[in-house]
Amino acid sequence: APAEEASGVEVVSGGGGVPFAVVPWVVSGRSADALAAQAGRLLEYLRSAQADGGGVDVAGVGRALVSSRAVFEHRAVVLSSDAEALEAGLTNLARGKTTSTAAGGAIAGRVRSGRVAVLFSGQGSQRTGMGRELYEAFPVFASAFDEVCERFDGLLGRPLKEVVFADAAAPGGEGVLDRTVFTQAGLFALEVALFRLMESFGVRVDFLAGHSIGEVVAAYVAGVWS
Repeated sequence: APAEEASGVEVVSGGGGVPFAVVPWVVSGRSADALAAQAGRLLEYLRSAQADGGGVDVAGVGRALVSSRAVFEHRAVVLSSDAEALEAGLTNLARGKTTSTAAGGAIAGRVRSGRVAVLFSGQGSQRTGMGRELYEAFPVFASAFDEVCERFDGLLGRPLKEVVFADAAAPGGEGVLDRTVFTQAGLFALEVALFRLMESFGVRVDFLAGHSIGEVVAAYVAGVWS
């Protein structure tokens, strides 16, 4: 997709032609000093690229940091929407500011032992248009969402995806998703698709729980029901 310019950093679109508003740069090291050194090297690269005027493939660098480098115990993520945010986060990391809270666009910490749990929410968490951007950006999400919606089509009086992705300002769009039949079916489709997307990123879950319709989602993705 065509690149867009934002604050001197070339922002590359993701899958489906949707530009990334925020891109994570993941950094790790065997020690706090190694983590700071790695952040320093990235900072030097960023500043050099800006000085040359060639721009930075933000998404490409982020992808390479995740897919082509080893992952060590000391870890940090710099969340970037522009050059200033990238530089501020990397500067903090390079100076050894590795706290567990966000500072200058950076979050840092150490690996802890433990297992992963997911809690699915119930009715009341719905909103019109939920998941629409994810649907456009990630084929895994779209496929899982469509699979669930197709099961409901013909049973609810109107296509489920049409209701979930409706424009609330459009005629007939306001309030339809808040009808229980559409709320619960819509949340089921969204939460299943979110879980499949998370699985595609390599996340493996040890415990699943849910409230209301979320409990049904937990049972479904756990394989209790077909």
